Amino acid sequence: MNTIWLVWAGITLGSFAILETVALLNHREGDTLSERLREWLGIYPVKHWRLAASAGLLGFLIWFGWHIIFQQG
Repeated sequence: MNTIWLVWAGITLGSFAILETVALLNHREGDTLSERLREWLGIYPVKHWRLAASAGLLGFLIWFGWHIIFQQG
């Protein structure tokens, strides 16, 4: 199972690197992952759900970091 997770991680990181590089090189607004996330979370342009979406993302990141660092067993 370890090999499957490593292959998945490699494909995910590799596809991110390709997509982000293309987005950075073409200089079109809205193509990078950061710009997409801002739109999806309602940060820019401002949407009424921005606080809830941002809090949800931040909560997930805090939980996931805690889970990875302090999980026992």
